[in-house]
Formats: sequence, structure tokens, C-alpha cells
Amino acid sequence: MEQYLKEIVDYGVLGLLGFLSVVMLWAAVERLLFFHYVKLQLYKNRKELEIDLSKRLTIIATIGSNAPYVGLLGTVFGIMMTFLEIGQSGVADSNSIMTGLALALKATALGLLVAIPSVVFYNLLVRKSEVLLAEWDILHDA
Repeated sequence: MEQYLKEIVDYGVLGLLGFLSVVMLWAAVERLLFFHYVKLQLYKNRKELEIDLSKRLTIIATIGSNAPYVGLLGTVFGIMMTFLEIGQSGVADSNSIMTGLALALKATALGLLVAIPSVVFYNLLVRKSEVLLAEWDILHDA
């Protein structure tokens, strides 16, 4: 059971957080490039522009809001692993406790490392989207 929990934390939780960070980075870079090269004069309809500007922003926001919970799940599994080890051995060995807690904190830290840049990118991209919409309004005297 203990090895199973360790693998869930190592491969499941940390792997999922790594995957989420790659997806977030891809979406953010794609949006930054789109915002840089978008031609506002090609859009005749404001709603069409809004749809194109807001693509993939939900992905970034969802990753930013859920990554801490995925990290917390890893923390819970790490603490469960620590208590399981203590319960099986019957002795509170400081080495095993510290190892389990370090693994738990690693999951929490990685969750925050994914979430914080996601939220920053999301806010930056939403603001850039608002600016581009305002520029479109000026261009079309709306």
C-alpha cells in the first residue's frame, strides 16, 4: 500500500501537474502570439473578435484554479503514506516521517508553481484582450 501511495504521488500527482504546466504554457504562448499578430481591421463583427480573443483563456484559468488542489491531493497522499508507515512499524521514526512530509510538501509546492504563473498569464491575457477590443471599438467608431 505504501509503495502504491508513493507511486500515486510521484507519477500521478506530480506527473499531472507537469502535464498541466505544459498545457498552460502552450496555451499562453499561443495566445500571446495570436494577440501579437491579430489584424483588428479584418474583423467586421465585435462578437467574432471577442470569440477569437477569448479562446483558450478558460484552459489557463482552469489550470490556475485547480493546480493547488491537485498539489493538495498529493499532500494528502504524502501524509497518508507517512501515517501508514508509522502505523505499520509501530515506531515514529523521524527519518521516515521527514521523508513522507517532504514528498507531501513537494506536491504542494509544485501545485503552487503551476497555479501562480497560470493566474498571472490569465490576468495578463484578459487585460490584453480588453485592450484589443477597445482598439477595435476605436477603429470602428463603436
